[in-house]
Formats: sequence, structure tokens, C-alpha cells
Amino acid sequence: MICSSRSAPRASSATRFRRRSGPSWTPSGRSSRPPCRRPEAVANNTRDLKRRIRSVKNTAQLTGAMKMVSAAKLRRAQEQMMSSRPYAAALERVIGDVARRVSPELHPLLSGRELNTVDLVLIAGDKGLCGAFNANVIKAAEVARREHDAAGRRVEMTLIGKKAGEYYRRRPEIPVREFFADAFREIDYTFAADLAGTLTERFLAGETDGVFLVYNRFRTTISQIVTVTPIIPLQSLVGQANEEKGAVEYLYEPAAAELMRGLVPRFVSFQLYQAMLESVAAEHGARMAAMDNATRSAEDMISSLTLKMNRARQAAITTELIEVVSGAEAL
Repeated sequence: MICSSRSAPRASSATRFRRRSGPSWTPSGRSSRPPCRRPEAVANNTRDLKRRIRSVKNTAQLTGAMKMVSAAKLRRAQEQMMSSRPYAAALERVIGDVARRVSPELHPLLSGRELNTVDLVLIAGDKGLCGAFNANVIKAAEVARREHDAAGRRVEMTLIGKKAGEYYRRRPEIPVREFFADAFREIDYTFAADLAGTLTERFLAGETDGVFLVYNRFRTTISQIVTVTPIIPLQSLVGQANEEKGAVEYLYEPAAAELMRGLVPRFVSFQLYQAMLESVAAEHGARMAAMDNATRSAEDMISSLTLKMNRARQAAITTELIEVVSGAEAL
């Protein structure tokens, strides 16, 4: 066939280069489309994302279950704690009122002396996964211990809770008198009374000059107050009682001095018992809040990973479409 002189001009070398190299290349040799990832790499990335999503979902189920368990335990501990608070407050008021009427010399726990040796009773938790619950109370105990050390006092620790024992086991230079690991398995007033009796005997024997209690006081479900309070002697309680004005005058039978002999040991025991109840309720509240935050974070991570996986799938589909279109244009 003979072509006329008006036929289409012959393609230039640049045009021929473009046709031979495919529609995705310019005459300068640079790509006019963004580079595409290989399908194998996209598939591997998708599998990794699926595996991570499955792992995070399992973690979210675990933290959700722990949150429900902590909520149930918190209700029981809170009921027990709240039911004992009125008795503790009433006992403190009675002792304060009686202390105003008697001389501090009538009971050895009412009068203080110079602090040379101090016992710190630290109440921590048995388990972790409760946020900064254990770290905060241990930090407060360490601050109190260093203050007494700086004042030239000898400090001995009495530890309640496994986490407290684990912390001070790594610090053998700090003297620890006693360690109770399973005190929270079943909170019993007998345990608190026995420990209070031991501490009282040490004070009466002159082995210690003061006992301080360090624990987390329950405030709300998501809030705890780290408390450092003296429980032996009751000198601060006597001072508060003497400062009260307009207090109601009661008549006591038997005499006030005899009442103090029975009430003071009971008050010390119940202070320790109430602190343990407060600590348990605060621990369950802290763990419930921590597990709730962990569950929310896991749900956010699942959403983020799902979005990444969908984008990876979209990128894989786009890559395949580009390859199909490029192959069709090349033909």
C-alpha cells in the first residue's frame, strides 16, 4: 500500500521511546506516577496488621475482665470500709473526750518521748496492674524514712503487702523487722490486733519511741490519698482533745482512767485495721481505673490498626489496577 505525502508524520525518537517504555515513563526517564509497592510487601504488611489487631483484641478482653472483677471486689471492700468508718470516728471522739479529763501519765500510750528509734508500718498491695498505687505509697514511706534518717533517728520497717516486700528485698541496707505477705488474703481484725499488740509492747519496752503508719486512704474510686500518720503514742490525739471548745460533758462509768486502759489498745488496733480496709478499697479502685484506661487505649489502638489495614488493602488494590492498566496500554 502506497501512503500519500499528507499521511501522519513519523513519530519522533522521544515518542518512540515513550511507546517502547510504556505509558508510565516520560522522555526524561522519570516516572509520572508515584512508585507502587510490590503486592508481596503489601500482603505481608496486611498479615502483620491482622496479627497485631488480634493480639490487641485479646488484651482488651483480658483488661475488660479484670476491670469487672475489680469492680465487684471494690463494692465488697467499700461496704466493709464504710461500715467501719463511723465506729472508728466515734472511738476517736470518745478517747479524745476522756483524754481531756485524765492526766497523760495515767496511760503510757498517751504521753510521748523524744524520738530516737521509729517504726514505719508500710501498707502496700499484694498485686500490680493498679497504676501508681504501690509506687506512691512506697515513695511516701521512703520520704518519711529519709526525714527520720536526716534527724539522726534509727528507722525500722514493718511491711504489709507483697509489693512492699519486693521493693525492700532489693535494698538489704534498710532494716526490716517484719514482713507480712498474705495479710490481705482475708482481712481479719485479729491480725491487726496482734500486730498492734506487738508494736505496743515494743513501745512500752523502750525498743521504739514512735510508730507511724503509711498507707493509701480511699477517697473516691479513682482517687487515693497517701497518708502518713502516727498511731503510737497518742500524744497528737490528746493535744487535739485539749484544743476542743464547747465539747459536750459526759459522765463515764467506770472511771475515766479505767476506760482508757481498755479503749487505748482497742483504738490502736482499730486504727491499723481501718487503714488496711482503706488500702484494700483504694487498691481495687486504682486497679479498676487502670484496667478501664487500658481497655480504652486498646480500643483506640484497634481502631488505628484497622484504619492502617484498610489503607494497606486499598494500596494493594490500587497497585493491581495500575499494573493492569499499564499492561493494557503497553499493548
